[in-house]
Amino acid sequence: MDTEADPDPSFSTSPFARSPWSAHFNTDLPPTPEDNSFLPNILMGSLVREEGHIYSLAAAGDLLYTGSDSKNIRVWKAQKEFSGFKSNSGLVKSIVIGGQKIFTGHQDGKVRVWKVSTKDPSVHKRVGTLPTLGDYIKCSMKPRNYMEGRRRRNLWIKHFDAISSLSLSEDQNFLYSASWDKTFKVWRVSDSKCLESIQAHDDAVNTLVSSIDGLVFTGSADGSVKVWRRELQGKGTKHFFSQTLVKQECAITALAVNDEATFIYCGSSDGVVNFWEREKSLSHGGTLRGHKLAVLCLATAGRLLLSGSADMGICVWQRTAAEHSCLSVLTAHTGPVKCLAVEKDSEAGEGERRWIVYSGSLDKSVKIWRVSEQPPAVDQSPRQQLGESPSGSGFFVNAPSFVIRGQ
Repeated sequence: MDTEADPDPSFSTSPFARSPWSAHFNTDLPPTPEDNSFLPNILMGSLVREEGHIYSLAAAGDLLYTGSDSKNIRVWKAQKEFSGFKSNSGLVKSIVIGGQKIFTGHQDGKVRVWKVSTKDPSVHKRVGTLPTLGDYIKCSMKPRNYMEGRRRRNLWIKHFDAISSLSLSEDQNFLYSASWDKTFKVWRVSDSKCLESIQAHDDAVNTLVSSIDGLVFTGSADGSVKVWRRELQGKGTKHFFSQTLVKQECAITALAVNDEATFIYCGSSDGVVNFWEREKSLSHGGTLRGHKLAVLCLATAGRLLLSGSADMGICVWQRTAAEHSCLSVLTAHTGPVKCLAVEKDSEAGEGERRWIVYSGSLDKSVKIWRVSEQPPAVDQSPRQQLGESPSGSGFFVNAPSFVIRGQ
């Protein structure tokens, strides 16, 4: 099934200076939060990669995992290279972290499982591949376990096209994998067993997110967002189709659910973000128009929604009781913004809602932002409004405010 070698030990021993990444940080530190001129949204630094385009990010505590179209997955700590591991599959489409396990979804249709060494936290070892070799052999012995694919018959437990998205259930007992093969699969984390394969859409499933109460949302290139309901059956599961939230001509490219699971957000290839309100029986809540090109990724943080786009910008939306408004647009990437990850800012003051946002792009870089729910100051100098630091170092200290049209 998978003949990968153990992780290259050079990842954990190579000096930072030899890394194919170079880190750049803003030495012009912004004012402290107590200063009235404090800027709520700034670019703190940039990690520039020579290996390939950035396709996936995952943040866990003080660690950042980055996946690209190279064979490497890099691990960062305090904006410095900490560790890494490699897979023979190449492009890393998705990364999720659950407990001590790291799950990576790949272009070859496999999910790989990694674990941090108990002896050395910088060492990551591959502990499995989904489907497992045992399940693959067992399943292959029964003709009824095969299904017709585009080119050949395939086992239902195996994706036969690229994995586009991974998501863990709220209790982290189940892992979901979505694929361009039009299906999503359900895996039991405890024993890596494939419990279900659901033919979900008429075209590639581009994105999937699991929510509370056993709800799963899938978005597809067929232009639809579907809702699925999970029921436990003994040690297994059964997912039932619940409803279609939208059916449109433009492909669905990204999904996100806020922490309270009260809002479901959907980005599409026409640059529009739609949202639904769960407290109103998933009725359509509105449309956010802030991008000129396709929305490629979404992330939520407190009352904020962040949308990354092929137009190279990141819109920071704030949700209030009455509406959504765009606080600012983060503009520093020179390529499409492909992925986002968010962590709480450990240095935020008491009562302050502030976040560290990581954005990965096809410009081969990861940008590190500090984003606050505090609106940008309106009395900035023209230089700051244009996103320049006082020293002219090129860091976008604060993005221009954005006016929503046609919401």
